[in-house]
Amino acid sequence: LGERDSFVGRKVLITAGPTQEPIDPVRYVGNRSSGRMGYAIAQAAWRRGAEVSLVSGPSALAAPWGVEFVPVATALEMRDAVASRLGDADVSVYAAAVADFRPVEPKDRKVKRTESGPELSVELEANPDIALETRRQRRAGSIAVGFALETDDLLENAKLKLEGKGFQLLVANDATEEGAGFGVSTNRVTILGADGSVDVLPLLSKDEVAEEILDRVEALLDASVKDETPGG
Repeated sequence: LGERDSFVGRKVLITAGPTQEPIDPVRYVGNRSSGRMGYAIAQAAWRRGAEVSLVSGPSALAAPWGVEFVPVATALEMRDAVASRLGDADVSVYAAAVADFRPVEPKDRKVKRTESGPELSVELEANPDIALETRRQRRAGSIAVGFALETDDLLENAKLKLEGKGFQLLVANDATEEGAGFGVSTNRVTILGADGSVDVLPLLSKDEVAEEILDRVEALLDASVKDETPGG
């Protein structure tokens, strides 16, 4: 009650969390993402009236209320879940921290140190770039939002990602900055737009960052509707 209903009738697809690429049944290649940012966006979009699908890698967080929750483990599973839903989405948000690489030959039984010796070599291959690989499946006129977590050259790398993957918005943050990145409830982000805009936000809770992102998505959706209106 009392929430904005600006996303009523809209479908929003969000990815969140890490992926876990198995080395064997008990070990994996992954990262420290909690999924908190993507979950916050999913809940905020639902509060605005959207029909939300959240494709999430393994996370300790409870599934947000009211959304379609799609649990996955690996990058390949996440790609397939996104590809099957993307064509219906008015908004897609790629907030997941997908592992860049996966073991070429995951073992079907635990690798014991008595067998591997003092060293264990694991050959890795590149995972699919989900946003790039599924780009052609986005609906015409839909809004795509990407994320860039960097340790150096933040704006330069973010601009390359924004342009290279066809995003309308790119949310960038520095992994080395205190209070931002993985494992914390706050974030300090810079939001870049395809129109050349650069908005540097102060340290905010991830729930507040979610609202800032959706405010900008809402403005883009409104502009798109006006462009489609005869005489608009």
